Amino acid sequence: MAEIIAGVRVPDSGIARAATQLVRDTEDDLLYNHSRRVFFWGALTGERRGLRYDPELLYLGVMFHDMGLTKAHASPDLRFEVDGANAAREFMKGYGVPGRDIEDVWTAIALHTTPGIPEHMRPTIALVTAGVEMDVLGIAYHDFTHEQRDHVCAHHPREANFKENIIDHFAQGIIKKPETTFGNVKADVLALKDPTYTRKNFCSIILGSVWPR
Repeated sequence: MAEIIAGVRVPDSGIARAATQLVRDTEDDLLYNHSRRVFFWGALTGERRGLRYDPELLYLGVMFHDMGLTKAHASPDLRFEVDGANAAREFMKGYGVPGRDIEDVWTAIALHTTPGIPEHMRPTIALVTAGVEMDVLGIAYHDFTHEQRDHVCAHHPREANFKENIIDHFAQGIIKKPETTFGNVKADVLALKDPTYTRKNFCSIILGSVWPR
C-alpha cells in the first residue's frame, strides 16, 4: 500500500521503488531524509499553486538530486548537480522512460541550485527547486501549515544539527573540485569550509582575458 504523508501519496511504481532502494543503498540517512522531505515540499507546493505535475517524475528528480555528492556517482570534474542528473538519466533509460521526461528530470536536478530560473520552467523542474529551497533555505516556510511540516518531519526527521551537517555534506562533495563552484551558490560553502579556497571573480576574468579590449 502506498504511503501517504501530509496528504501526499508517494509514488509506488516499480521505478519509484527502485529509486528509493538505490538512494537508501547509496546515501546516508541525512541525505535520504532530506530528499524525501524535498518531495513532499515540492508536491505540496505544486498543489498549492495548482500546477499539473507528474508525481513520479518529481519523485525521481528529488531522489537523485544529491546523488552527485556521493562517492558512487561523483565525477572528478563536473558540478555535483550534473553528476546527479547524469545518474538519474542513466537510471531512467534502463526503465524505458520517454526522452522528454528524462530531459525534464535531468534539467530539474542540474538547475536545483541555480535560483531564479527553474521557477519559470516546467512543473517538474520548478518543483524540485521549490522543495530544495524549502528544506535547505526555509523559503516559503510559512506557506505550509504546522500540520504539514510536523507530519513530514515526523516521518523524515531533520537532524538536530541539520543546518551545519548539510553544509558539511555539500563541502565534502565538492571540496576536491572547487572550480565547479564558479558562478553558483556552492562557492559560499567552500568559502566557509575550506580555508585554502580562493573565489574566482567574474569581472577579473573578463578584464584578464586574451582580448585586447
